Amino acid sequence: MLLRPRPSLLRSLAPPPLTRACVPARRTLSAAAEAAGTASAGDAAPAPAAPRKNARKLGPPPTQIVKKALFLPPGVEGDAAVTADMVIPGSNIVVGPYAGDARVKEAEFVKSSARARDCPKDDRPEFAVLGRSNVGKSSLINALTRRKEAALTSKKPGKTQTINHFLVNKSWYLVDLPGYGFAAASQSARMDWSSFTKGYFLNRDTLVGVLLLIDASIPPQKIDLDCANWLGRNNIGLTFVFTKCDKVKKGKGRRPDENIKVFQETISGLYPDPPPWIMTSSVTGLGRDGLLLHMSQLRNYWDNEAV
Repeated sequence: MLLRPRPSLLRSLAPPPLTRACVPARRTLSAAAEAAGTASAGDAAPAPAAPRKNARKLGPPPTQIVKKALFLPPGVEGDAAVTADMVIPGSNIVVGPYAGDARVKEAEFVKSSARARDCPKDDRPEFAVLGRSNVGKSSLINALTRRKEAALTSKKPGKTQTINHFLVNKSWYLVDLPGYGFAAASQSARMDWSSFTKGYFLNRDTLVGVLLLIDASIPPQKIDLDCANWLGRNNIGLTFVFTKCDKVKKGKGRRPDENIKVFQETISGLYPDPPPWIMTSSVTGLGRDGLLLHMSQLRNYWDNEAV
C-alpha cells in the first residue's frame, strides 16, 4: 500500500497557521491507556485506607483530571476528559486509541544518502531525528534501538553529514539527519546541509513526523526556535524531545526542568495547540519507553488512515 500523509494528521501535529482536526475515536481512552501499559509503578494509586467501623460505603474517589497544556493525539477529541494515568510520564502527551506495541525487537542500518532523492523508496513510514550538533541525536537513536553503535556517536560536533536510515522491526524507519548550528563548519558545508536537508523535509512523502531534539542542560537557543518555526511554516509535524535531562552544566544557571519551562513559555505564544514534548536521557533511559509509545500511536494512525 502506497503511503501518503493525510492532511488531518499533519494538522494534529504542526504549529500554526494550522488547527487540529477532529478525528473520530475508535475506542475509549481508558481502554487504550490500559492496553498500552503507560502507567509506571511510581504512578500507581496508593492503597486505600482500611474502612472505619459503621462507616458509610462510598463510591471510588474521582480520578484526578489533568488540566495542563496537553498534546491530544489523533483519535482524541478536544473536549475529552484526560486523567493523569492517560499522560505519558515526563511529557504532555496523552495516550490515544491508536497506541499499540511500542517494543523495538530489531534494528538495522540500511543506508546513508547524500541526497534526499537517494533515500529508500519502499514506502515505509519514518521519523526524522533532528537537532543542533552535539545535542545527542546519535545517543538517542542508540538508546531507542538499544544498540550501542546503531548510530555512531562522536565528541566532534557535525560528524553526521548524510541522511542515515535505520530500519526498525522491518516496518518503519528512524532517520538520523545532520546536525545544524555547527559554527566550525565551512559556509559551503552549511549551505549544503540546508539544501539537502530541507529537500528531504519538503519531498519525503513517508515522513510521519520530526523528533526535534532540544538540549535541556542549557538555556533555550534561538537556532532551535528558528528550526521549529521553519518546520511549522512548511506544515511538518514535530515533537520536542528534551535531551540530557540528567545533566546540570556548571555555569549555565538553570537545571534541566527550569530550562524546559523557559523553552515552553517561549514557544507557548506561537502555537494554537500545545505541541508534544517529552523529557529524555540516554544515560538513565528516562523517556525511552514513553517516546516509543508516542511514536507508535502516530505510526499506527498513519498505517490505518493512509490513502
